[in-house]
Amino acid sequence: MLDKIVNGFESFLFRHRIFVILLFMLTTLFLGFQASNLKMDAAFIKNIPLNHSYMQTYLKHQKQFGGANSIMVAVEDTSGDIFNETFFDALKNVHDQLFFIPGVDRAQVKSLFSPSTRFTEVVEDGFAGGPVIPADFSTTELGLSVVRGNIEKAGIVGRLIAEDYSAAMVSAQLMDFDPQTGEPLDTLAFAEQLEQELRTQFENDEIKIHIIGFAKMAGDVAEGAKGVMLFFLIAILVTAVMVYLFSKSLVLTFLPLACSLIAVIWQLGLLTVVGFGLDPMSILIPFLVFAIGVSHSVQMINAVRRRVADGESTKAASASAFRSLLIPGGIALLSDTVGFLTLLAIDIGIIRELAISASLGVGVIILTNLILLPLVISFTKVSVANTSKDPAESKINQLWRKLSLFATPKYATWVLIITAVLYGVGVQQASLMKVGDLQGGAPALHFDSRYNQDTFYITDKFSITTDVMTVIVEAFPEACTYHSVLNQIDEFEWIIGNTPGVESTASLASVAKRVNAGFNEGNPKWQVLPRTTASLVQAVGRVPTTSGLLNSNCSVMPVYLFLKDHKAETIELVIERVKALSAEMDNDKIQFKLASGPVGVMAATNEAVAEAQFPMMLYVYGAVFVLCLISFRSLRATISVILPLYVVSTLAQALMTQLDIGLAVSTLPVIALGVGIGVDYGIYILSTMAVRLRDGMPVQEAYFEALVERGSAVIFTGLTLAIGVSTWFFSALKFQMDMGILLTFMFLVNMLGAIIILPAIGAFFWRKPR
Repeated sequence: MLDKIVNGFESFLFRHRIFVILLFMLTTLFLGFQASNLKMDAAFIKNIPLNHSYMQTYLKHQKQFGGANSIMVAVEDTSGDIFNETFFDALKNVHDQLFFIPGVDRAQVKSLFSPSTRFTEVVEDGFAGGPVIPADFSTTELGLSVVRGNIEKAGIVGRLIAEDYSAAMVSAQLMDFDPQTGEPLDTLAFAEQLEQELRTQFENDEIKIHIIGFAKMAGDVAEGAKGVMLFFLIAILVTAVMVYLFSKSLVLTFLPLACSLIAVIWQLGLLTVVGFGLDPMSILIPFLVFAIGVSHSVQMINAVRRRVADGESTKAASASAFRSLLIPGGIALLSDTVGFLTLLAIDIGIIRELAISASLGVGVIILTNLILLPLVISFTKVSVANTSKDPAESKINQLWRKLSLFATPKYATWVLIITAVLYGVGVQQASLMKVGDLQGGAPALHFDSRYNQDTFYITDKFSITTDVMTVIVEAFPEACTYHSVLNQIDEFEWIIGNTPGVESTASLASVAKRVNAGFNEGNPKWQVLPRTTASLVQAVGRVPTTSGLLNSNCSVMPVYLFLKDHKAETIELVIERVKALSAEMDNDKIQFKLASGPVGVMAATNEAVAEAQFPMMLYVYGAVFVLCLISFRSLRATISVILPLYVVSTLAQALMTQLDIGLAVSTLPVIALGVGIGVDYGIYILSTMAVRLRDGMPVQEAYFEALVERGSAVIFTGLTLAIGVSTWFFSALKFQMDMGILLTFMFLVNMLGAIIILPAIGAFFWRKPR
């Protein structure tokens, strides 16, 4: 039945070749125009799991206490002392410039020059205070002396002022939209503004500007991603050379490359049609689509060459190759597509976009490389000499004969023993794999990148960084006037503040204790929470809502945790401690809820990734299993394809452990990509073997025949894919380099698994024909 459908489809296509090719040309022109309108797109909201409980808390209180999408700008005086006219002029200019950039929440801009940056001191009559920068401030020696005293009184050293007085901080929260246009905030354009309007304008020999935050990181990632075009060109050139060496024909070199590029054009055009941009974290997908397209094209030109060498015309050879490869090639690409679609189950916007982008790209390869390519080839004149007596061909056949020994029990036993040992080691190492970032700074960028150096500078000079987790304390109106409530918050803060990984904390309770001491001549013995409501009202009343420590009716009071870093083990330890304390302290009047702040977002993302890992693998293997079962109509053949893939996936996770690569948003899809693409090798080999086995041929001979027909193309495919992604080793982006290492490993080892492990399983598992 299936053969009849394929034959009918082939007959229709080749009878209407010109019409079909014209249709492809018109579609390519339309989608090419659409692709020209594609823009880079990065948004903070896409990087968080919106339905996670932490993010529900984050979104609920975002307007009151700010979100995790913040920018920190450290203005450094290279002389090491900020108290001079040049520095304060630069700091004022940076503050004003940042204040007026569209997308900045102006109420949340904080620096020495913010009206909300105030000092309080105890005087004879009680309290006195005012803005740290007085209204009549001038950069005279007296004026600078007054500001120095106010800074010390305000207790902002380490927060807005570097601990060694060499730099000052300007921080801001970002909105999700541009208030001028009402459109979602263009994160990459905003990052460019930060670079041009702050760093380029104000940095000089005396002043250095250090900028960190999600928007700036996304901008630096996008800038580094531009290097992908160079890798793309290198990959095209290398692939062209390899295809020519394989096909020994300029025509059969040009056409696969052209059809694969058409697939990329269709993919990019379709992204625009469905309303997507190209996220910097997904910019590798078009590159991967091209490589996959070439790999399947090689199977097609290999089949055409063999049939032409046997004396068929180019048209007949193309039609025959189309019939023989439509099912295995279609199943392989459909497995890739469905495998990528399983990523939609992960509740993170950027991964879902990657899933859609990859699925569209691989899906169109079915059209461009399995249908268009043979149709175009049929109009060309391919000349291939009969290689049956070629010495080189004879040597290759000798190699296939040796490799076919893996399909015999003697050699298969050793292969399976070694595979079992490798799998055991892999399982042990994979169990040590961490979820989250394992390095300091931005994991998407290299250690020596400007962004990470800025991060390390700010971490070193200030006691606060963007590695902040906020625990939201929800109570009842006017709860902060009750001693029992603030005392519970104080107890929570003290315990969590002594948790390894927590550098410092801040809450309304700790501030209220300092204010109470101030009302008592600054005596440290009075740095406690007042027990009477009247005294508490007096202490809390000195803390404005603009401090971010309480809301307008005092029913919500965040506790800020400043962590030493955002490494996986640090976040995990702090989260576990907060959960334990919450379970112990929560009651019907007060609840400690996770989590807000940048590290709160990371914690939610890490948990979402960890929860998604097993279901994703289950979906990927389930999809591949079903499609292989439909294709081969044999459970044994399907298992023979799946087992090597599973072993290689386990070894890839072990490799991640050895290379200190954590399971994160950028690496989670790699396993699905590796499985989806890796299955292609086994499908192509087994599709030929299955026919031979059904004809009664012994396993070893069937495998030998499969290698003769498909072996060269399978090895070429593995090498082409591996060489293509190996260029990513030299990327300016660390996440791209990590993906390059993992995909190179998976492409090569999956190829070896299909050539070595698959026939070894078959030697025992496939029943010999009677």
